Amino acid sequence: MRFLVIGAGAIGTYLGVSLAHSGHEVTFLVRPATAAHLRTHGLSLRQKDEVWRLPRPQTALSVPEALAAGPYDAALLALKTYHTAGFLRALTGQEDAFPPVVCLQNGVDAEARLSQVLGPAKVLAATVTTAVARRSKHEAEVSKARGVGLAAGHPLSRRLAAAFHQAGLRPRLYPHAAAMKWSKLLTNLLSNATSAILGLPPGAIYDHPGLLRLEVRQMQEALAVMAAQNLPVVNLPGAPVRWLGWSVRRLPWPVLRRALPPLLRSGRGDKMPSFHLDLHSGRGQTEVDALHGAVVRHGAAWGVPTPVNAFLAQTLHTLARGDLPRETFRHKPQALLQALAQSAPAD
Repeated sequence: MRFLVIGAGAIGTYLGVSLAHSGHEVTFLVRPATAAHLRTHGLSLRQKDEVWRLPRPQTALSVPEALAAGPYDAALLALKTYHTAGFLRALTGQEDAFPPVVCLQNGVDAEARLSQVLGPAKVLAATVTTAVARRSKHEAEVSKARGVGLAAGHPLSRRLAAAFHQAGLRPRLYPHAAAMKWSKLLTNLLSNATSAILGLPPGAIYDHPGLLRLEVRQMQEALAVMAAQNLPVVNLPGAPVRWLGWSVRRLPWPVLRRALPPLLRSGRGDKMPSFHLDLHSGRGQTEVDALHGAVVRHGAAWGVPTPVNAFLAQTLHTLARGDLPRETFRHKPQALLQALAQSAPAD
């Protein structure tokens, strides 16, 4: 197959290099500075004891240039969600010529935004559970190979699954795209905002009873929003999300306090999550609006209160904008919990 990979960050590198290594044709749509860097250094993916390298990856610097190098069977959208608006603006006038888009972004709203521009028939929902980190502008590393979820039922679904399987990406088809994306959102919520706000690794959050309760409360809110929409929690490749959802809803606190931390550590480890990396990158923006913000928006639409997610989203927004000093809550769990108690008292 021929692929246009939009973005060459951790996920774009993981997908693009894997597909190219297995014989598929891949072009990366990137910014000019990134293209210049890749022309000099190539693009590499490290996993276990192997390094797959594209010494001269094919790049395009704009949508018209990318389309001129086509046609493509599919475009793989691997941008951060806060770059989606810019990407959609770049599509203006090119919508009919653009290939179907496989949306691998976090959150639950990107597919709807893409469908408004391209039409629903040209959008396929997907998610990545493999843990990938960007080591430099030209290298990414897989730390936990889990897999990729793809929405079933699209004309491209089975072809994509076959290509992804050939590339070692461990695909799994899902009949309910929204359940897949919301289940992935549940995993993205865990210790993401709290780690960024507090400057603490996930393990320290799970070891703190008050912070663990905070994590449980935000998960319970998201699960309530899913329930209002009649969306089931589904297991994702390498991620037992159904057990996580069941335990958060059903287990009494003394049992949950013992059972949950080992499960959460096995999933994320002590790697600082994406919100922390974005907060300290100097970009002034994070994906919190696509995750906690989505829980709040959909909760409001379905009449489900989501005060903990609203508090976390607002706090991280103010930190990212610089309206709140980063030292306000840095390494201060009790200060954060007191602020939460004032904003969103527990039942």
